[in-house]
Amino acid sequence: MIHRKLSEATWREVRAAGERGIALLPIGSQEQHAAHLPMGTDTLLAEEVLDRATALLGREGDVAELVRLPALPFGHSPHHLFAAAVSLSAATLGAVLDDVLDSLATSGYRRIMVVNGHGGNDEMMRLAVKRFALRSDVTVAACSYWTVTAGEGDGERPDVTPGHAGWFETSLMLAARPDLVRTPVPARGPVEPPPLFDNPPYPGLTVERHGEWARVGGSTDDASSADAERGRRLLDARAAGLARAIRAFDAATR
Repeated sequence: MIHRKLSEATWREVRAAGERGIALLPIGSQEQHAAHLPMGTDTLLAEEVLDRATALLGREGDVAELVRLPALPFGHSPHHLFAAAVSLSAATLGAVLDDVLDSLATSGYRRIMVVNGHGGNDEMMRLAVKRFALRSDVTVAACSYWTVTAGEGDGERPDVTPGHAGWFETSLMLAARPDLVRTPVPARGPVEPPPLFDNPPYPGLTVERHGEWARVGGSTDDASSADAERGRRLLDARAAGLARAIRAFDAATR
């Protein structure tokens, strides 16, 4: 397998890779992550999982050429503007994804995968790839990194996965970028009444109530028990799952 970065390739290499390879686009956000995690957490984690996955595939050597795009660092984050965020509107994010995907198709790529790191991007990302496949002769895939996992004893806690600035993301950041985690990680007690975005009153409902993110202090759950070793297992499981997803996408679309 050849793995290269788009920003380091020549145009002829880009064209040649597009004929046989898969373009990989990580997308994230810049937004508040409580008092202990950096604004770029979602972007950093999407990049970390993707880079670990491509490293695994590079050792196994059974996948077509992979071309890693620079991460799109801005996402749809209006719900975090109560503190701080750099947010694109839903229409703007959709338009940006449309333009990036169209540019890749014009540059010769026929297989593209988007890897997302921010929950607020998920709906726009999936709509963008569906629209893209309708107007272009391509095959395109999309996932959020926390949804793909090898599921091999990774210490999962589904009740707080992925959450926001809580146990899951903090554990991952302690493993990936401990230099950026402010310590001690503050504890967060129960919030009453529980926020409806995280605890809908009935299964299948999506509920948003004005002011909830500010009321809960910018995080979904208590991060004080986050652990770097468990974070490493969580990252490894996501990377292994993403590597398997890329391999399956490659095999199904050759």
